[in-house]
Amino acid sequence: MTSSSSDRRFRLAGRRAIVTGAATGIGRAIAIRFAEEGAEVAINHRKGGDSPEATLAEANAASRKSGFAAARHLAIAADIADRTQVEAMVAEAIGVWGGLDIMVNNAGIQSRSPSEDLEDEELRRILDVNLIGAWHCAKAAIRHFLAGQKPGVILSNSSVHQIIPKPGYLPYSISKAGLGNLTRTLALEYADRGIRVNAVGPGAIETPINKGWTADAEKRRAVESHIPMGRAGTPAEIAAVFAFLASDEASYITGQTIYACGGLTLFGEFRSDWSSQSG
Repeated sequence: MTSSSSDRRFRLAGRRAIVTGAATGIGRAIAIRFAEEGAEVAINHRKGGDSPEATLAEANAASRKSGFAAARHLAIAADIADRTQVEAMVAEAIGVWGGLDIMVNNAGIQSRSPSEDLEDEELRRILDVNLIGAWHCAKAAIRHFLAGQKPGVILSNSSVHQIIPKPGYLPYSISKAGLGNLTRTLALEYADRGIRVNAVGPGAIETPINKGWTADAEKRRAVESHIPMGRAGTPAEIAAVFAFLASDEASYITGQTIYACGGLTLFGEFRSDWSSQSG
């Protein structure tokens, strides 16, 4: 089977991508979608965390089905919060492939705490993964792109909480807001050197991190009642947005956060005119 990068089914043919936190959830869906579209993917995971084997197997199967049986997918353990491990991860992928084209910052964590009880250590732990870790990955990718005088793509998995406050999750909200400006700043700094930097802001998505409400019918109804489209999204729907932004179809897009949220960022409570009522 032959393919062409001009074929929309294979928009990422010949591209090499690292996806952080790709063992489960949205990261897993991104890795599989990229493989379906012809990319070679490095599946990052945290040592001692979720196993990457299922993602690796599905990526290989997706490549075979699409006619890219020779694709070399990798599983690379690295703690994104550790700059040295990030640099080693990037070097390992480049050593196998001979280069890198796409960096996807997907790894992220959160925890709940009233802000008055939030410990400094917990704040740092979350920022180190969600924001500083994304910077480590972006920096390593940018250095590679610049050294080869070649274009490249950096994508980050942000959240609707980049712009919507999330009380009780202050470190998460801060990290996602910072990720938004990281995206815009890097995009502006490197736009004239062919490096595009964008983000995706998911809303309520059916992932393992949300199993507290996805598996409970009553809680699920409560969550979905706040979503203008009336339902939660799927990891595959988010992965489709990443695939578009990684491809040449998005060649004139940089510095943007695309919100894939079923309308959450539209502030659905304003569907009625309660704010304009008088008397």
